[in-house]
Parts: sequence; structure tokens; C-alpha cells
Amino acid sequence: MSPRLQRRPAERRGLNLWPVGPVLALAFAVALLVAGGVFYTAWELLGARGLKPEHRLDSSTLFDLVKLSFGVVAGAGALVALIVAYRRQRVDEDGALRDATRLHTERFTTAVSQLGDSAPAVQLGGVHALAGLADDAPTQALRQTCIDVLCAYLQLPHAPDPGADDPADRDEHHRYLALRTVRHTVLRLIGDHYRLPAGTHGSWQGCNLDLSGITIDATINFLGATFADGLVNFAGTTFTGSEVIFTGAKFSGGTVDFNAATFSGDLLTFVHAIFSDGNVKFSRAKFAGGTVDFNAAKFSGGSVDFNAATFSGGDVTFDQATFSHSYVSFNGAAFSGGNVNFTRATRSGGNDLYGGLGPGPYDLIPRAGESVPPGLVLPDTWMP
Repeated sequence: MSPRLQRRPAERRGLNLWPVGPVLALAFAVALLVAGGVFYTAWELLGARGLKPEHRLDSSTLFDLVKLSFGVVAGAGALVALIVAYRRQRVDEDGALRDATRLHTERFTTAVSQLGDSAPAVQLGGVHALAGLADDAPTQALRQTCIDVLCAYLQLPHAPDPGADDPADRDEHHRYLALRTVRHTVLRLIGDHYRLPAGTHGSWQGCNLDLSGITIDATINFLGATFADGLVNFAGTTFTGSEVIFTGAKFSGGTVDFNAATFSGDLLTFVHAIFSDGNVKFSRAKFAGGTVDFNAAKFSGGSVDFNAATFSGGDVTFDQATFSHSYVSFNGAAFSGGNVNFTRATRSGGNDLYGGLGPGPYDLIPRAGESVPPGLVLPDTWMP
């Protein structure tokens, strides 16, 4: 796993209950204080100025005292029963959590064994089992563990496709195709679970996702997902013939990291994405083809960082994007081909919208009410 992934605080395990004696003493003390406060408030509201002395104790007064004594005893018993019932409930809940964790561990061991099997069909079963375990995990930490294992599977080295031209390589070619199906299934399941709204069963939003250093040649669909926490890490990943979809995604605190990633003949789309506080990083990324599309995206905070990126082909487009107090940086970027286009983009506030785009970068995007330039298309020989 990448050391850059954010660490989550460890979840508390087991019970941490106070001794019953001090708890009861504290509960009685609080009850007496509350009763005294209520009595004093009622006394003041009724405007009482004193008590009428009784020289003789009649039967009616004695009966009232007996009822008061029994009421105090009953109240004390109810308080003790309430405390004991609460502690019993806590113990039962902890026992249920332990049982659920034990069952989860047993299922996890079986699923990991399937994932490590040599048969692709068995591995595929392990993938689905781990995804189901992540959905049913009794704690967030156990859910994150299942996701980490699925990501680690994608990061394992695998033999390249030997091709089907040589009959001697046909079996290895078929095995390669089968294992590729397993990897594509993992990527599909990741997208399926991140698209579910946070808080619903099966949603992985808020969990860290480490897909760094792998090769992605399939579609990952994060359509409409919300990244409010955690890190989605594509650092050093190679995208070849793939499509990564962040259309309509909301970035309100999470980070998506494409640092040092390589793009070749693919589509990475942030169309209609909303950036209110999150960050997308493309530092030192290599664009040799394909398209990175921010069309109609809304930037009201956060940043998009293309610092030291290399453009030798492909397009990065911000057509109709809107900017307000956001930052897009191209500092140190090198262009030997490809285009960066801000056609019909607008800005309504904020400073330092752009960096590294040469003289007059703040004229690239007009403020509200100003005329809209045709956009910026960088020539093949442009350098910052």
C-alpha cells in the first residue's frame, strides 16, 4: 500500500465501563441534585415563606411520610435497574460486535484464499466475496481492509499477453484474458460501490482507494460520486485505452491523485463535476494522447494542479467551466504537442486562477459580465 494514503484513527474495540459502585453513587448524587433543584424552583414559584410546625404527628401525616419513603425507595430501585439495564445492553452490543467480527474474519480468510487461488474462476469468486464482506463489515476499519486487499490484487505483477499467434502460447493467452476479466471486475465493483450515496448499504465513499502504479485498460465509473473524505490514489498509474468517469462527481474535501500518471489514448472526464473544496492533482503527469475533459465543471474552491506535467499529445479542455475562488496551476508544465482549451469558461471571483501560463494569465477567463475570449489553445512549441 502507498504510504501517502491518509491514516484513519483506530476504532475503539471492547468496552470501557466504569465500576458499578462509583456509577451508582454518581447517579444518586445527580438525582438528589435534580430533585433539590426541582423542589427549590417549585418553592420559589409558589411563594412559600415557611413551614407550619406540627407539634403532634397525626395518622395522615404519618401515611404521607410512609408513601414518601416508599417513593424514594422505588425511585432508587428504578435508577439502579436503569443503570444495570444500560450496562447489560452495552455488554450485549459488544458481544454482538465480537461475534460479527469473528464471523467476518472467518469469511475474510476464505475469500482471501479464493483470491490467491491459481484458477481465475475461483479468484473471481473471491473478488465478489471480498466486495460483499466490505459491504457487511461491522466496522469502517474492516471495510477498509477488504478494499485494500482488492487494490493490492490489482497491484500484483502479472504476465503480459503472449498473443494468440503461436499455438504454443494459446493457453497462456487464454489465461491472460481470464485474469484480465478478474481485474476488470475489481475495477467495475469499485466504481459501483463509490457511486452509491454515502451512508447507504454498500457505499464505499469516504474510504481510501489505492490504485497507484497499476495499468488500467478498462472503464471505471464514478458518475455522481461524492468525495468528501479519503484519498483516491492513481499516482503512477498508466491509463491505456481506458475511460475514467467522474461526470457529475462532487469534490468537497477528498483528494484524487494522478501525480506521475501516464495517459495514452484514453478519456478522463470531469464533465459537470463540482469542486467546492477538493483537490485533483496531475503533477508530473504525462499526457501522450487522449482527453482530460473538465467541460461545464464548477470550481468554487479547491484546486487542479498540472505542475511539471508533460504534454506531448492529447487535449485538456475547460470549455464552459466556471471558476470562483479556485486555482488551476500549470507551473513548470512542458508542451511539445497537445492543447489546453478554456473556450467559453468564465470566472466570478478570486485571485491566482492560473499559474505558469505566461504573460497575462488572468485575462484568459473574464469576470462575470465581461466579454468571453475564444479560449486558449497552446501551440505545439509553447513553453511556460
